[in-house]
Amino acid sequence: MSALLPHLIERIQTTGPLSIAEYMQECLLHPTHGYYATRDPFGADGDFTTAPEISQMFGELLGLCLAQAWLDRDAPKSFILAEPGPGRGTLMADIMRATRSVPGFHAAANLYLIEASATLRGVQKETLADYDVTWCDAISDLPHGTLLLVANEFLDALPIRQFLRDGTGWRERRVGLPETPDTLIFGAGESTQIPALAHRLHDTKYGDLVEINAAARATATEISQRIARDGGLALLVDYGSWHSTGDTFQALKSHQFIDPLLQPGDADLTAHVDFEPLTEEAETAGIHASGLTHQGVLLERLGITGRAQALAANMTGETLDAHISAHRRLTHPEEMGTLFKALALFAKGTPPPPGFNPPGANSV
Repeated sequence: MSALLPHLIERIQTTGPLSIAEYMQECLLHPTHGYYATRDPFGADGDFTTAPEISQMFGELLGLCLAQAWLDRDAPKSFILAEPGPGRGTLMADIMRATRSVPGFHAAANLYLIEASATLRGVQKETLADYDVTWCDAISDLPHGTLLLVANEFLDALPIRQFLRDGTGWRERRVGLPETPDTLIFGAGESTQIPALAHRLHDTKYGDLVEINAAARATATEISQRIARDGGLALLVDYGSWHSTGDTFQALKSHQFIDPLLQPGDADLTAHVDFEPLTEEAETAGIHASGLTHQGVLLERLGITGRAQALAANMTGETLDAHISAHRRLTHPEEMGTLFKALALFAKGTPPPPGFNPPGANSV
């Protein structure tokens, strides 16, 4: 039994079934038994591996993309370089290494990492020991100034709610208890009208499941409003699609998918990102959103094949095989190339960052 399960059972017995969002919040961020509060989940010895851990090329190319975007904005002498959910700090370390030869970039950059986990903050301090980094708890804690933000696999961990179509109404999917309360089960609430889902009545039918990620939408709103006020851009990379339909709630443990209710607090919980509302929030804030771009397409446009060939020149044997495999994993349509998407948010009157589709031109 996971250490968190008794707490969840007691909470449900006291206050009733949990929404999927409440369940995710408890499992991931409970102060003593939450997933991110108790472990470093990344890499071969953890539960999942992100793109920066697969190959240095991912962070290097995004770093050069940011540097070119900085130059395209007349190279402001001071800017905020921020990353929410920075994992081990690997992506930021690769960004900084790739941009050290860009005159003035490091001198102008003020590094901020947005991290809730004390465990991961400790790992990040070691990874980025050569740099002056400030940690904060939320995007709202960032100071004013031109913002260059990069977020990789951050939005997918934000809590979602799930709703099942029921006639012209919706029943919210919840986490509750069986008659013998020693485990968790899925259930659904009473049918009700959900104004935020009124526009989905035309493209869904009885029994269809739709997810809402209010936290991701609020994050896009906050980032977009900052860019509208102070200038800059944000690069958002995650797995998902343009328009959400179906159950994408999932759990990973030791690089294997498991039942999301099986080991609460001991497995990573995520859901696919719905990128359409993020674009809507950018437009409402008065900034541009790029067309949604496949990760593989973006990396190829940024020059990953040339970089891979340059690195491979000094490799042999198993090292070379692993390098070739990493390139394929990041870019190939059957790997991360099309599952992962990239969206750029940027101020009006400025060019889109290199490699991204122009606004309104989705590649998905």
